[in-house]
Amino acid sequence: MHEIGHIHSIETMGMVDGPGIRYIVFMQGCLLRCQYCHNPDTWDIGKGRTITVEELVSDIKAYFPFMKASGGGITVSGGEPLLQAAFLAKLFKECKKLGIHTCIDSSGGCFSHSLSFLDALDSLLLHTDLVLLDIKHIYSDKHKQLTGLPNEHILEFARYLSNKEIPVWIRHVLVPGITDAEEDLKALSAFIGTLNNVERVEVLPYHEMGVHKWEHLGLPYTLKDISPPTEEAVKKAQQILGSSLP
Repeated sequence: MHEIGHIHSIETMGMVDGPGIRYIVFMQGCLLRCQYCHNPDTWDIGKGRTITVEELVSDIKAYFPFMKASGGGITVSGGEPLLQAAFLAKLFKECKKLGIHTCIDSSGGCFSHSLSFLDALDSLLLHTDLVLLDIKHIYSDKHKQLTGLPNEHILEFARYLSNKEIPVWIRHVLVPGITDAEEDLKALSAFIGTLNNVERVEVLPYHEMGVHKWEHLGLPYTLKDISPPTEEAVKKAQQILGSSLP
């Protein structure tokens, strides 16, 4: 029986979600409702296009020369890819047989200590080279206001990856007036400093490119009066968060 996954879309020549040229699979389904989400059409669980591991691997092979030449690979994003961890474990296992670098782009929003989830997650991590972990906010109350959920389990996920020594790039979306307070950034930096697996910290400037999707879906976009951060603000945040690295 073929393992079936639910995906939203595929980008075959991605350049920003991991090293080199990436084959990016945007998985369908997410538990968070981030106010700035640029893929709100990936939220609904169980929808999207169905696909098998075999179908994905067959398509990925066509782009292997580009990945290999650039030091790239496959990145699974979303949505929240870990909602389909069992499917991805089988996909990544096949990718590693081909020598393809594997990466997960996750917010950690579905992390739990249930045995079924941890079994699937551990199987996936066996074949994972890198995790891009998006920490939306360090403080749980502000995280809940921004995403609809608290963040304790997300910070637990970060520690879980650290304990397993899975290489991680931390990502933080800088939203003026919401995620850019200096004291909050310093607290996030201190947390990152407690992890032993962080190779890189990336500050991603808030942008408005997903607003049209919200409008198309009939969803109210509450950040419409917020402009992207200045280059100076991004540089300052990068300095603060980057200070957590050795």
